[in-house]
Amino acid sequence: MIWRILVLLLVVWLLFNIDDLGKKIYPFPYRETITHQAIAHNIDPFLLVALIKTESSFDPKATSPAGAMGLLQIMPDTGYWIAENTAMLNFTAEQLYQPKINIRMGAWYLADLNNQFNHELVLVLAAYNAGRGNVQKWLENGCWTGEQNTLDQIPFPETRNYIRKVMWHYQVYKFLYDQT
Repeated sequence: MIWRILVLLLVVWLLFNIDDLGKKIYPFPYRETITHQAIAHNIDPFLLVALIKTESSFDPKATSPAGAMGLLQIMPDTGYWIAENTAMLNFTAEQLYQPKINIRMGAWYLADLNNQFNHELVLVLAAYNAGRGNVQKWLENGCWTGEQNTLDQIPFPETRNYIRKVMWHYQVYKFLYDQT
């Protein structure tokens, strides 16, 4: 009997504290920088923060086994390409560990993918994870329709799961932090 009361109290507590609990599980560090760069590059800040949570879980020193670096897990070659296209002088790969630089470069890259893929979010996320060349091939050879309801057609299981994870985080961030 006492355990039922404890469970009921826990459920009531969770219902009244879901927002606080959610924000502990889904924090929004670097909020000012993320918001500024998202606005500057015409992308949704909740998408950018969801991408960071998925890519690095907010660890600015994160490094993937493949060599991707920083919050948005940018490959050094991609970093040099972004620097060249944004007239960023004296760029070094180590700068990808600096949150402000990584977020600025990642936001620019996401906007570039948005432009290439006509703001089709699922295509943009697939390209962010698997590379724009792979996504182009999948679409051209009919391997994938490019629609969210056909994610299972994507040849890379990692990319399928990645898209689902980012989309989930995106919805949670919008739910927790969107005040409009």
